[in-house]
Amino acid sequence: MTPPAPLTPDAPVALRRPLLTQQWLDLCFVHWAADPAEVAGLLPEGTVPDTVDGVTYVGLVAFRMHRVGWLGLPGVPYLGSFPETNVRLYSVDAQGRRGVVFRSMDASRLVPVAIGRIGFRLPYVWSRMSVEATGDTITYTSSRRLPGPRGAHSRITVRTGERIEKPTDLEYFLTARWGLHNPFLGATAYLPNEHPRWPLHRAELLRCEENLIEAAGLTAPGGAPVSVLYSPGVPVRLGRPVRVGRVRDERPQDARPAVTSSRPRPGGPG
Repeated sequence: MTPPAPLTPDAPVALRRPLLTQQWLDLCFVHWAADPAEVAGLLPEGTVPDTVDGVTYVGLVAFRMHRVGWLGLPGVPYLGSFPETNVRLYSVDAQGRRGVVFRSMDASRLVPVAIGRIGFRLPYVWSRMSVEATGDTITYTSSRRLPGPRGAHSRITVRTGERIEKPTDLEYFLTARWGLHNPFLGATAYLPNEHPRWPLHRAELLRCEENLIEAAGLTAPGGAPVSVLYSPGVPVRLGRPVRVGRVRDERPQDARPAVTSSRPRPGGPG
């Protein structure tokens, strides 16, 4: 397995002919530490948990998707613009490419949800959602519609703070992810992205009521998050998916961590 690529605040590859263009706006990044052994079984074949000092992370990321466009065409103003909230994990493949793995992707527009599920096999779900800003405070809400589990929801309120001039290595690790790993057509694909360097701000978490993480098959967070960040957003270009090779674990069998996971219960949480 190739060593993981260096963490870089700028995209390592320029995408000259993007498959998709879009803007990610008013993002809130909330993260908790996680045991790599717990999340390993939730990642697609050919990837393993990406870690910092032996720890990986679970992210709850809420934002506004804006003007999604195809093949260089102008972004669609209505169907291409909607609130979204993701539960995501951190992955690396045999080629050393770091990425994210989405465990759930709540969005408020049914047509993009259907396209994401059918066309890209992404775990999009249709939800009632809103993003409301009052001064320096932003509230993101979601309530799951289809396909479930019914009752999955989130309500996140943050107060935005000062601009971060020099992000830490962990802040780069959690935000500067230049692709996603996802099962696609019987294999695992890597979908690269490119965007300007994140303008990151400190943020104070005022409220976080959610069961999306548990509904996504993970253990519910048991304490305060280790990182809360805000960004006004960036324009984004996404490339075409490429196939991922298989990761080979060269450790002795008895030296490998046991893989456990918490799967969603029938009917969903609360």
